[in-house]
Amino acid sequence: MRIITTVREMQETAERLRREGKRVGVVPTMGYLHAGHTSLIAKARELSDVVITTIFVNPTQFGPGEDFERYPRDFERDRSLAEKAGSDIIFNPDVREMYPEGFATYVEVEHGSTILEGKFRPMHFRGVTTVVSKLLNITKPHVAVFGQKDAQQAFLIQKMARELNVDVSIVVAPIIREPDGLALSSRNVYLTPSERERAVQLFRSLKFAEERIRNGERSVAALRTEMERMIQSAQPSQVDYITFVRPDMFQEIELLQPPSVVAALAVRFGKTRLIDNSIINVPA
Repeated sequence: MRIITTVREMQETAERLRREGKRVGVVPTMGYLHAGHTSLIAKARELSDVVITTIFVNPTQFGPGEDFERYPRDFERDRSLAEKAGSDIIFNPDVREMYPEGFATYVEVEHGSTILEGKFRPMHFRGVTTVVSKLLNITKPHVAVFGQKDAQQAFLIQKMARELNVDVSIVVAPIIREPDGLALSSRNVYLTPSERERAVQLFRSLKFAEERIRNGERSVAALRTEMERMIQSAQPSQVDYITFVRPDMFQEIELLQPPSVVAALAVRFGKTRLIDNSIINVPA
């Protein structure tokens, strides 16, 4: 396992690997790895000769009052998990390396970035697409693997790569869940035991929507009402949104149509904000 901390060394290493004919894969993360992350590394291992895992808690995607300073960090644990999952290199720069003094260039995808997460976290996606653009330029991969749990993020990264002609294949891998259905997240460690137990209601509400749609329900309003009732029974501190979007455009809709829809939600338990989603087939 090789640890690289500077942009120059990472770019030189990536360039050498490409000259040697190696297929390079990258998995961008903010660290505090869990089984969801390691599944992405394993997927990159299947698709690549050399796997780079980036570990960088990106300050530009955190808004005022969010949890940048307290975001969980444990580099030695991350190093061990990444190596066991199949990573060959960890790129672990510090903030000054990624954002030197005077930094003032950002990448922003206009369509799809101001709804859902973008509405509740202004400037969040500008930070995400900027850092991902930088990481792709630094690691020079043939393939980059992201998780479906951040569905809006995955859509925007795919759109950015396509429209800026970035020569990287973007792969989106399935959500990894706990046995009871809770989507794995680094922020799950913030939950109290009671909050953790109640948070499973998010997954149950998505499964409820899937069943109702399979049985013919097409009204988003009706689905939203029932899903919110289920989630409120778990006594969250706040429901930020429950919505349904077209997967191809990430545009909110009120009437479901084939072939599929993304059901997405964001809910707070105490100070912990959880997101989840499900891609649901809509029968003709």
